[in-house]
Parts: sequence; structure tokens; C-alpha cells
Amino acid sequence: MNQEKHGAGVEQAWGMLNLLVSLDAQAFDLTTTDVDGHKRSFRRAVGFAVLRQAMPGMVDAANRNQHNLIVRPRHGRFELVQLDDLSGNMVERMRVAAFMILATSPGNHQAWVAVAEGTPGLARRLRQASGADPSASGAARVAGSFNFKRKYAPEFPIVRLLEGTAHRSVSETELQALGLVAAPGAMAVGRPTRVTSNRSAMAWPSYERCLQNAPRARDSDRADISRADFTFCLLAIDWGWSMAATHQRLLEISSKARENGVAYVRLTVERAAAAAARRNTTRIHLL
Repeated sequence: MNQEKHGAGVEQAWGMLNLLVSLDAQAFDLTTTDVDGHKRSFRRAVGFAVLRQAMPGMVDAANRNQHNLIVRPRHGRFELVQLDDLSGNMVERMRVAAFMILATSPGNHQAWVAVAEGTPGLARRLRQASGADPSASGAARVAGSFNFKRKYAPEFPIVRLLEGTAHRSVSETELQALGLVAAPGAMAVGRPTRVTSNRSAMAWPSYERCLQNAPRARDSDRADISRADFTFCLLAIDWGWSMAATHQRLLEISSKARENGVAYVRLTVERAAAAAARRNTTRIHLL
């Protein structure tokens, strides 16, 4: 495991909290999870002063027990939008708008944008335009703590606060001028574009909608991406796409598919194909 001085880690954590408070975060929900993502503890609406005072001990205990330390800001007059899993180019573009940029692991970045008076759906359109993870929940690992995921063992990376600008907020108009917001009528990744009732245009199902409708993952406040992936594949095969095409499409649009690789994708597609076959058999029997 990489080592870092206790003081440096706490300074990073304090810096992250200070940035969030500067954008009117009122309190913080605090969660710890283990290396497998299972929830170990939860505290609701912890005040900034209490959290700041307790942070040295919490960072130390989390690192010692291999627990992830996660905060969710309860914001006030600004909408705080979390843009997770950004590419390097998009991080560069976001620098002029974001009030905070984190590195959660090597090559993985997260930007936070504070929006004043945004229209409904703006966060979704920001994520869509930036290619960010659409399932991001607004909860983030604390800077200065380790990112404990089994895939990183034994060299667990430290979450780092790379940049921060206190009090920086942007308007929807400014974001649009920077080209960082998808148009209201823009198609989401994989969104159906049906032209005829028999789907002769061979549209893809909406992966974004599969994520939105997926149940929460066990002991988590995020969507169960495995269920979303399965549902997308089931719909795609039911709509007439081949298993090979569905396999390739899932690799393109699912962060979990890219992370877990071909074996995960193959199993998901095979399970979806079997379920689709059972559904079609049932339909035939009902006719």
C-alpha cells in the first residue's frame, strides 16, 4: 500500500470540505464501505464543524480498517453536480467551470460544478455532454483517504484533490457557451430512434433509462449497474440485435463492462439471451 503522512491526508480532506462549504453545502451524509463496497456505517446530516474536527481520526481509522470514507454534501442555493469517470480531455475542458477536481485512482478523475438557477434536467445534460457516469449519486470519497477496491489491492490509490476554486459557481448560460451542456432534445447514448413500429431502423434501447430504472445496489445509494447492463442486453436482443452486436455495444456504453472485461460481458449477454428466449416462448404459448 502507498504510504502518505497522516497530516497530508487530513489537509486534503479539510481542503475538500472547505470547497464544498464555500458553495453552500449545509451538512454532510457520511458513509463508510469496505473493500467489496458493502456499507459499514452511516451518519446523516453531520455538520461541517463536527466533521472537520473528527476528520483526522476518521481518516486514520478508515485507512487502518481498509474502509472507504464517503461524504455526500447537502447543498443549499447551488446545485452541486458530480461528473465522474471523466476522460483526460474532458477534465481539461471542465477546468474553467469546475470548483473542484479529484483524482480517485490513476487515470480516473471527477469534477464538481456548482450551478446557480439551473433548469430541470441540467445535471443529466451535463453528464451526457461530458461523457460522465450517468449513475453518479453525488457522494464522493474523501480526498486524502484511500480508495479501497479489491481490484487495486495491494497498492490502493489515494484520492487526491487536484484543483479547487472556492466560491466558483457558473450559470447554465455560461455552461452552454462553453459547449458543456447537451441540448434538451439531444439523444442520450443508445437512446431509441424508432421510425417504424417494426423497428426497421434497428434502434438501440436507452442505456440511460436502464440505469435510471435499475434498483439500488446492495448497501449502496447508486444504481445496480449489473442489473442495468442485463436489462439493456435483454431489450437489445428482444429488439432483434445479435448477441455479438449487443456484446460490442455493452462494452462501448457500460463503465462496468469495460472495467470487468470480456468475461463479464459474455455472461451478461448470455443470461439476457436466455431470458429473452424464455420470454418469446411464453409469448408463443399465450397466442
